[in-house]
Amino acid sequence: VQLAESGGGSVQAGGSLTLSCEYSYDQFCMGWFRQVPGKEREGIAILDSGGGVKYAESVKGRFTISKDNAKRTLDLQMIGLKAEDAARYYCAAGHRFPCSLSSSNYERWGQGTRVTVSS
Repeated sequence: VQLAESGGGSVQAGGSLTLSCEYSYDQFCMGWFRQVPGKEREGIAILDSGGGVKYAESVKGRFTISKDNAKRTLDLQMIGLKAEDAARYYCAAGHRFPCSLSSSNYERWGQGTRVTVSS
């Protein structure tokens, strides 16, 4: 499966941004991760093929993951952005059940898209 992220950019704190990931074909687990230099990749939102979702505590209530199978896109809507949300965001796909926020459960990754949040 090929994954291609888009939608990153610079936004002021409190603002919103929507990331999109185009995928070549669906996988059982798909999600969004983020990483800042010097830190491990962090799972923030995942979606399984049954519609189940999981969010990291740090983004609950602010981020929403959704998928459009017809368009083959996986979106991440982000509102109320904070300085600590600045990172490179990656789309990931995997087939290991149960789907989790652990990056080790995902085999395919996009190149990432950068999000900058200014205060």
